[in-house]
Amino acid sequence: MMRTLLLLFALFFVAGADSADAADRAIVLDGSTTVGPIAKSFAAYFTKKYGVQVSVSESGSGNGAKSLINGACAIAAMSRPMKEKEIAAARAKGVNPVAHVVALDGLAVVVHPANPVRSLSKAQLGAIYRGSITNWKQVGGPNAEIVVIQRESNSGTEEAFKSMVVGKGAYIKGSAETQSSNGAIKNRVSSTPSAIGFIGLGYIDSSVRAIAVNGVLPGVESVKNRSYPVSRPLYLYTDGEPSGAVGMFVGLCKTAVGKKMISETGFINP
Repeated sequence: MMRTLLLLFALFFVAGADSADAADRAIVLDGSTTVGPIAKSFAAYFTKKYGVQVSVSESGSGNGAKSLINGACAIAAMSRPMKEKEIAAARAKGVNPVAHVVALDGLAVVVHPANPVRSLSKAQLGAIYRGSITNWKQVGGPNAEIVVIQRESNSGTEEAFKSMVVGKGAYIKGSAETQSSNGAIKNRVSSTPSAIGFIGLGYIDSSVRAIAVNGVLPGVESVKNRSYPVSRPLYLYTDGEPSGAVGMFVGLCKTAVGKKMISETGFINP
């Protein structure tokens, strides 16, 4: 009880009751849908424990960066690092983006459970998304056209996948379907026997099946040791080194309760 009271005092009165930072009374977080489950879990815990309201929006990594740059949020959730042009835009407005790795993630390549293909090489996967492999029979599957599913252009997950799999300067085939979130890709793949897509590790369930890439399935150990070739860190960005409520929120990932929440949402502690 005493510890909680002291933390609340730090949150609300360290700067004086009349001049308390608004971010110590309410925190706005915007950005990645992939980081969303972690952010929402943290938010529910934080509000219940400290009485600080935390709103979580999932408009995509790019929009999260814009929100931080424009002062519309205190924390930007991103599934990719900030780009140089985003950092430059932030500094032009007096914002100093600081990255905090909140979790590790494997971009799971998923197919319909009935698809017999169990593994693809990274080269084959890239060829499918670039459009040079178009039929499952070319990779040991049935004679069926591959329905390629991607994310929207503002998605950090899309950019991470393109960077790691499709190749620098290459393009995803123009006929690829675009979905707006991890959940939307999962739903489309689960209802389309010839589809392929990619989602964050925390979104995998029995409605889809993750396939191995270069013979390695995505999982805790393969992501941690980077043997799974489509792995990445997930970030929370703040304006400068955070303090007060924002600092405590970002720091949750280093606590036992935060690490438990990260694991429970299907992601991996860094």
